Amino acid sequence: MAFANKKSILPATEERRRFQRVKVHLLGRYMLPDRREFPCQIINMSPGGLALLAPGIGNVGDRVIAYLDHIGRVEGKITRIIDNGFAMSIGATARKRDKLAAQLTWLANRDILNLPEDRRHDRIIPRNPIALLTLEDGTKMTCRIIDMSLSGAAIAAENRPPLKSMVMLGKIQSRVVRNLEEGFALEFVHQQIAETLEDSVTAR
Repeated sequence: MAFANKKSILPATEERRRFQRVKVHLLGRYMLPDRREFPCQIINMSPGGLALLAPGIGNVGDRVIAYLDHIGRVEGKITRIIDNGFAMSIGATARKRDKLAAQLTWLANRDILNLPEDRRHDRIIPRNPIALLTLEDGTKMTCRIIDMSLSGAAIAAENRPPLKSMVMLGKIQSRVVRNLEEGFALEFVHQQIAETLEDSVTAR
């Protein structure tokens, strides 16, 4: 097992044999070597690579840094060009690949089981992303909303409340459902109304 922690970039065919790709519908953004940034949608992914729909397409071999909903930061190289996008490898340690595999399993099961935070609700980035979070013990902390939908929000913060704890995001009662790389995800106890969502989450 001495090789387990070595970084390796596998050939595309070997990567496909080693990792099963799952269909996902994740939004994110990515940066090409010339530092241009674009939004993207991931259509399938494994711990070793992903395919995405994207408006800005680089060249095979270009290094790409991507930030993906529910996944966080990944980086790798473009391996091939596809219709309206490209496929890329993911350069990661064995530990990072294990983490990605667990995240992808959760995402795949969420889509099958219709768990909270599925894509029934489009996600938006609020005009004012700074919000006040009130924890179960009454402690208040400032946080940044990464994005949100009518059913939940992704939060960036240094301190993570315990999983399953109840918190208030602005005026919205919420439950902490999982940890993210830069924070945590909330599920709203009650589905919100689009017209009042932004005012409710940023209410002091």
